[in-house]
Amino acid sequence: AFLADQGYEAHLVDLTPRLVEEARKRNAGRARPVQSFTVADARRLPQEDGWASAVLVMGPLYHLTEASDRAAALREAFRVLAAPGVVVVAAISRYASALDGMARKFSLDPQFVPIRDRDLAEGQHRNETKNVHYFTTAYFHRPADLRSELETAGFRDVSLFGVEGPGWILPDLEERWRDDALRNDLLTVARALESEPSVLGASAHLLGVGRKSR
Repeated sequence: AFLADQGYEAHLVDLTPRLVEEARKRNAGRARPVQSFTVADARRLPQEDGWASAVLVMGPLYHLTEASDRAAALREAFRVLAAPGVVVVAAISRYASALDGMARKFSLDPQFVPIRDRDLAEGQHRNETKNVHYFTTAYFHRPADLRSELETAGFRDVSLFGVEGPGWILPDLEERWRDDALRNDLLTVARALESEPSVLGASAHLLGVGRKSR
């Protein structure tokens, strides 16, 4: 909907019929509607080759826990992308649960510690508790791994960005955000560090941007 509001011809693809139906309901009556809604698997998209000027992969890379499945999703994004075209992919940082757990004192829960430790060792996030704050089954990327996956799929000129600035782990973030001077400071630091390779993993979420050349 945000892209449609900016004047783009936007199309939504999602694996879950319930979510696609919810999107259709929210789209009804919009002045600038999303153009189509499709239930499909990111690993097997129904769109034709070179169909889109831009492809946004917002979720599959962390919900697909097997490397072969992530590779398939990126190959499909490459296939349906026109040349020249741009892909934007979202990932969760390998270190997200460790930093979030430290900020929110989750380590006091003995059930959380093995979740965090497996994330750090393997990037394979599994929540076998009933605590919804510990997220769901997922894969957490190291920045270098995300770059490698994009390049292996054929994308060039790959850039990585941190979605959250370093302020996301501050316990008083909301209070600082309400103060003009402190908010400006947060944004200044976030902009300075958003693509700095040495600190990228400290962002809970990552964006990878790549291009398909002619």
